[in-house]
Amino acid sequence: MEHGSIIKIVGIPDHVTMTWLMMAVVLTFAYIFGKNLKKFPDKVQYVLESLTSFIVYTLEDAMGSYGRKFFPLIAGLAVFILCGNLMGLIPGLTQPTANLNTTLALAIISFLVYNYEGIKKHGFVNYIKHFAGPVTWMAPIMFPIEIVSHLSRILSLSFRLFGNMFGDEMVVLVALMLVPFFVPVAGEFIVFANSFLQTFIFCILTVVYIATAIEEHEEEHA
Repeated sequence: MEHGSIIKIVGIPDHVTMTWLMMAVVLTFAYIFGKNLKKFPDKVQYVLESLTSFIVYTLEDAMGSYGRKFFPLIAGLAVFILCGNLMGLIPGLTQPTANLNTTLALAIISFLVYNYEGIKKHGFVNYIKHFAGPVTWMAPIMFPIEIVSHLSRILSLSFRLFGNMFGDEMVVLVALMLVPFFVPVAGEFIVFANSFLQTFIFCILTVVYIATAIEEHEEEHA
């Protein structure tokens, strides 16, 4: 269910068109900004450097120096999700993150990365063994529960982001019909605040999943 976009390409879903538009704008901004970095940062550069430092500190706090290798992933997710969320503030555009296909793709990336890192760190057999739990006789019970638990992370990540951003759109649209002169400001504030919150939640959960996949076995074998 999509609405509101004034930029359409025949045969291409709106959320894909919005994603391409967002990527073009972000890449253009990154290229121009990267060519004009200053030794003494202005306000924009200072804010971006602060956000970069925040992501690095978060990764190091969760995984130590090993966490730095995930900076491109987490920063990429943060930029994509935040910019996608904020597109809802621009009249005539829609949020690509208000479409389940987009959020599901992001969740699958997170799921594949943390499982790959877990297998890479501990080996396939040892990584799968931890799904059976620490008590041998409970393995037949714990293993399917753990498998379902990990698969449900895809749903929780994707539906949380999709539901919140889609819900924002619906609340603003409905309220706009009821009180058209008040809601534009209040609605934009809701979308703006929730955009940052949902970006943070998705990224921090991805960091936690990766850190858990890497460290779980170390704790078990300690």
